[in-house]
Amino acid sequence: MDDLAQVRRVDGEALTALKGELQGQFGNRYSDNTSVREQHGHTLTWTGNQPPDAVVFAQSTEEVSQIVRLCARYKAPVIPFGTGTSLEGHVNAPFGGVCIDLSMMKRVVAVHPEDLDCVVEPGITRKELNDYLRDTGLFFPIDPGADASIGGMVSTRASGTNAVRYGTMKDNVIALTVVMANGDIVRTARRARKSSAGYDLTRLIIGAEGTLGVVTEITLKLHGIPEAISAGVCPFPDIDACCNAAIATIQSGIPVARMELMDKIGVQAVNMHSKLGLPETPMLLMEFHGSDASVKEQAERFGEIAEDLGGGPFTWATQAEERTKLWQARHDAYWACFTLRPGTKAIATDICVPISRLADCVNETHKDIADSRLVSPIIGHVGDGNFHCNLLVDINDGDEMQRAEGFLERLVQRGLAMEGTCTGEHGVGQAKMKYMGEEHSAATLGVMRTIKQALDPDNIMNPGKLVP
Repeated sequence: MDDLAQVRRVDGEALTALKGELQGQFGNRYSDNTSVREQHGHTLTWTGNQPPDAVVFAQSTEEVSQIVRLCARYKAPVIPFGTGTSLEGHVNAPFGGVCIDLSMMKRVVAVHPEDLDCVVEPGITRKELNDYLRDTGLFFPIDPGADASIGGMVSTRASGTNAVRYGTMKDNVIALTVVMANGDIVRTARRARKSSAGYDLTRLIIGAEGTLGVVTEITLKLHGIPEAISAGVCPFPDIDACCNAAIATIQSGIPVARMELMDKIGVQAVNMHSKLGLPETPMLLMEFHGSDASVKEQAERFGEIAEDLGGGPFTWATQAEERTKLWQARHDAYWACFTLRPGTKAIATDICVPISRLADCVNETHKDIADSRLVSPIIGHVGDGNFHCNLLVDINDGDEMQRAEGFLERLVQRGLAMEGTCTGEHGVGQAKMKYMGEEHSAATLGVMRTIKQALDPDNIMNPGKLVP
């Protein structure tokens, strides 16, 4: 099998010509200003910023196709950009090229309440979409914490706090419109909830991180806003009890909507940042959806499990204001962590393991953090075996950085040894591409490369990501 096409920077007369055509066609929606370009490179965690040569703000599928066709003519890399909240260097431009900013494409094209679906453009964020849907009695459940764009969530196969009940993006996308590497516009499926007609191109594009095409329209599944919602917190004596309670809850069939782990220093951080008064001990944050009676029953059954494992008391509330404050504090956990070590840089990472191995993995990771003399809260969507570490490091301290790099390597190896994955929801991007050869066999990676070659023979679609 041939290697992927070698990517080279477009420079000299070719780059000048490409920029001239883009500026001529898009006017003030084109920029090669240094600050604008740097804003469209990686800005979160510790991956260095690699800006594109130019940024174009697209307003339609046809415009995206137009931009991609121009880039294909000059063999210039194309990097899609939503809100820039991804954590693994997905939006960097290591070979330069053109960043297509999709933030102006925010339309809700259609809502079909009777079919529980909607059609949206990629630039709309999850909060904006749910604000739009509120009066319909429907909502979109995938909640990665950051107010990410829907297009970005598709591209990274995002997950989040509700995944234990509602699944991830792959479970909630019906169809996509995608601009391919040659500028062709492809619709991956129709609006029916299921189909046996041909390859599942929708799932192929979900999680492809912009390496196969640019998503310009998404048909999403929606869900009815539950009649009743209760949320609460349950402290535990240690991490082991937290994880075992999570495992027991899932295995007992309680239809929990959210189940989030916070270790002791994670709780300390959100208490300081969000002005909460949570007991500073490992805990689970829970949420249940359903009728008044079913929510009450679910909460009581979980309380019994927690008590058997030495946890509690489980305190829960149904008032929207209290729930919102609790979950906002959880979503702000990334920023809250900086209160633990002001002036440091965060290295946010995640792994995911089968839920039966969760307690072992979290306990070993907790010990590794202590042994490595590092500061890192552990916070996770433990209902599906996924957890996050937010390492707080002084990037100017060589010894500390070496210890952090060693920890990150061991974390991934630990997850893989337990039949897990190097990333449950952050995606591969640049930072975790080196682990693809360990997680997947050579034959599996060969299939991925073959698909990439077939759909993007010049390797211009977000090169240097995902496929090593």
